[in-house]
Amino acid sequence: MSEPAAPADTIPHGDPFAIFEDWFAEARVTEPNDPNAMALATATPDGRPSVRMVLLKGHGPDGFVFYTNFESRKGHELAANGHVALLFHWKSLRRQIRIEGPISEVTPAEADAYFASRHPESRLGSAASDQSRPLENRQVYLDRVAAVRALYPDGNVPRPAHWSGYCVRPEAIEFWHDREFRLHERRRFVQSADGGWTSTMLYP
Repeated sequence: MSEPAAPADTIPHGDPFAIFEDWFAEARVTEPNDPNAMALATATPDGRPSVRMVLLKGHGPDGFVFYTNFESRKGHELAANGHVALLFHWKSLRRQIRIEGPISEVTPAEADAYFASRHPESRLGSAASDQSRPLENRQVYLDRVAAVRALYPDGNVPRPAHWSGYCVRPEAIEFWHDREFRLHERRRFVQSADGGWTSTMLYP
């Protein structure tokens, strides 16, 4: 039996943000829904993990930005333990990217600008939601949305004080590419003390 041919396109050492941008650009073309969806893993102070999907709303050398309700379960966990992990999985490309690092809050001006850019109905929903807390039934929530809509018929809902964003500042970024016969390709980048990046290939 002949060995499978080695793939020509390997994950290079280089700027991990540039690699992310290249992969993300491809995902925006190939993924049918929400190419910016990412799993966000948090943990309580005693190490109990939880994970959910959120949307990437900004990225660059400073980090990866998402927004949330600070009074939600994840908001409380983020306040108690400021280290998180992110996972992008683009099934259409058979690729994953894992990111680990601490968080920092975005500025109020950044949060205001993003909140104002959202669809008015999304702003209404955020203002009316006690995210993660018990809800008697869905109609209660819809009634609260309607009440906020009556207060702001033009849709110009101000950003709630408990709604803002975080920037994940990566200390490690790992790229994974599916290969035939499960001979997958992995490269992990780790930030060094001088702000640069080292990388190594990993066994799949």
